Amino acid sequence: MLDEISHKLYQMLKESCESCESNTIALSGGLDSTIIAYLLKERKPNTVAIIAKDFVASDLTYCQRVSKEFNLPLTINQVNTTDILSAVEETIKILKNFNDIEIRNNIVMYMALKWAKEQNYTGIITGDGADELFAGYNFLINAADDKLGKEIDRVCSVMHFPTQKIGKALGISVESPFLNEKIIEFAKTVSIDLKVRYEQGKKHGKWILRKAFEKNIPSQIIWREKSPMQDGSGTAGLTNLFNSVISDQIFLEKKKKIEDADNVIIRTKESMHYYEIFKKMYDVPEKKEGIRTCPYCNFIIEESKFCRMCGAFPV
Repeated sequence: MLDEISHKLYQMLKESCESCESNTIALSGGLDSTIIAYLLKERKPNTVAIIAKDFVASDLTYCQRVSKEFNLPLTINQVNTTDILSAVEETIKILKNFNDIEIRNNIVMYMALKWAKEQNYTGIITGDGADELFAGYNFLINAADDKLGKEIDRVCSVMHFPTQKIGKALGISVESPFLNEKIIEFAKTVSIDLKVRYEQGKKHGKWILRKAFEKNIPSQIIWREKSPMQDGSGTAGLTNLFNSVISDQIFLEKKKKIEDADNVIIRTKESMHYYEIFKKMYDVPEKKEGIRTCPYCNFIIEESKFCRMCGAFPV
């Protein structure tokens, strides 16, 4: 039974990857992008990794390992802090929010797509969707057994991928093999215990994906723990940067001023920087009676536990 499911998943992903027209992969050296690199290795695709020069980035070694293992050309696009801050402004402009978590992660994709555009490439392939469909996120891995199924269903029902929006704004096609309709439907039939399971004493998400490719991909990567884009690329360092350059006094003064003027509660110094950029371009959300809204920024949140506008969690 396990072999049958693994084989079917392998074949479906192979077909989905081979149907991609692009020949450039946004590579992190994580499980999802490595599976795509492996399945397309005969095509000798270009690969690109975004690595912050000034912050700690965990993806570099893994990307180099994948490039060497599959003999793929790899561009390591090392970006300085000025590049990152410029990308922050452009990403906020495109995504129309000041969500610190979303901005930190998606400036990575913005810079990858911008690089592709500068190379005159028309598209890029991403690993979007695997974490949602096969329970890759840490909060899913750590969820109580009796709540995991509902949490996976909830995440899949609200999943969205800002990469698509960024690609559209830059004129770059974004292809995501895991989001093929056949794979989405197949993932719904895979039992929870095949998505999250213990292996060698450690609990892993995306377990069935790992087993399907464990004979083809180095163990170091197959069993690599989930690393968000902000950690892998190093953009997580923005949090400490803003904490160091914005004094507590200035933060508290601005926080109060924003709350009084806009009825928006700013949670962090980083969020404040993003909010100030956002407000130059867009109107702030207004509180609406009778509709569930974020208690921090008044954005409509409906069924989600996470505010897409300001990044507050849980709400």
